[in-house]
Amino acid sequence: MSAPPSPTPKPSTSRPAKTADTPARSSSPGGSGGSGGSGGSSGGGAPTYRTTGASSVERAVIGLTNDERATAGCGPLRTDERLMAAAERHSADMAANGYFSHTSQNGDTPWDRMEAAGYSSPGAENIAKGYGSAEAVVRGWMDSPGHRRNILNCDLRAIGVGMVDGPDGKLWTQNFGWK
Repeated sequence: MSAPPSPTPKPSTSRPAKTADTPARSSSPGGSGGSGGSGGSSGGGAPTYRTTGASSVERAVIGLTNDERATAGCGPLRTDERLMAAAERHSADMAANGYFSHTSQNGDTPWDRMEAAGYSSPGAENIAKGYGSAEAVVRGWMDSPGHRRNILNCDLRAIGVGMVDGPDGKLWTQNFGWK
């Protein structure tokens, strides 16, 4: 039996300062299409990623997120394919390598992954695991003060969502950008 659904204990909301102890970012190729990438699997076969468009469940997460923002008086987030690619790659990497963290096993932070996908103004990231639907994951994030704060930050302007079915359920990544 798998663990109950959960968002991360703490969302990523501000970029940490690089220190001597911070691992260097992977030199893997980035970009918004193709296979592999900065968040790609280091296990067996490299996962492949779609090159454009969001799945219906990812579109639903974006719509529900924008509904929550509208209720709070914030403008809608626009979908950004670069943020979508970074989010999907991170969800796929967590599923393939059996971890659940904002920091990839190679040391990449959410900001590293968004920049590697070509997005120059990364803002924040929410991740979650085990939620079976768009409605459930958005509700889980809204019930967590830090994740809610990311969703309702009216200064954020763009969004990307990636959901991957992992061995223990769905893994979700929601990336936000400033422009």
